[in-house]
Amino acid sequence: MSTTRLAFLGGGNMGRALIGGLLRHGTRPEHIWVGESVDSAREALSRDFGVHSTADNVAAVENATLVVLAVKPQVAGAVLAPLQTMLSRSRPVVVSVAAGIRIDSLQHWCGADVPVVRAMPNRPALQGAGATGLFAHESVSTVQRAAAERVMQAVGEVVWVRAEEELDVVTALSGSGPAYFFLLAELMTRSAIELGLEPATARRLALATLHGSGQLAFASDGDLARMRAEVTSKGGTTEAAIRTFESADLAGIVARAMQAATRRGRDMAAEFGTPD
Repeated sequence: MSTTRLAFLGGGNMGRALIGGLLRHGTRPEHIWVGESVDSAREALSRDFGVHSTADNVAAVENATLVVLAVKPQVAGAVLAPLQTMLSRSRPVVVSVAAGIRIDSLQHWCGADVPVVRAMPNRPALQGAGATGLFAHESVSTVQRAAAERVMQAVGEVVWVRAEEELDVVTALSGSGPAYFFLLAELMTRSAIELGLEPATARRLALATLHGSGQLAFASDGDLARMRAEVTSKGGTTEAAIRTFESADLAGIVARAMQAATRRGRDMAAEFGTPD
């Protein structure tokens, strides 16, 4: 990636996270161009990272070998369609992190022969600890897939899924997942305060527990059920709490929440993509 010209369409949180990760992994700032419509955001990009930033998306993507679409899904078409002639001519790899927008829609806007890879990162990418699901049609070459993968690896773990529909599940799992963990930690904190802990103490313990549990899990073999059992002594405090969760059908609640998030991802494809 160090000698490849990269273009970003959108310099918001995810664009900044990816740019920062790429720079940490050796990409030179002069090789990165960003198309960003907001004046203050362009100034911050140039100041913080030393990259080229412009309000002209055509100038941003000119001669780029890889383009990252990092805008909200509802504006993806408006951003890409005016660039179709240039993208069809130069055929860079287009990596879209716009949630829910299908490859068929992206290629409708980019041009049918433009190689497109969909990526679903999550917010921990801001700390270089992200989890990203990737999908591309078989027409996208191994070299092109590798280029997209290297970009996303700059901010964390990367996995490829077998079918585009699986990205909706990735969105429900890792894309939305941080909010689920934060909600549980928030509720635990609130309950601890109600049980008598000082608010600052409760928050600090909840945050440290969230952080430490993540590190412990990530360093493990991935057997979450075993790890949970190791913390749950028979007849102890953890078992009492787990039984309360089970009696409230926590498993069913989580399943329904995941289903709702997955359905919403599919709805967004119809809402913001192109008509069939």
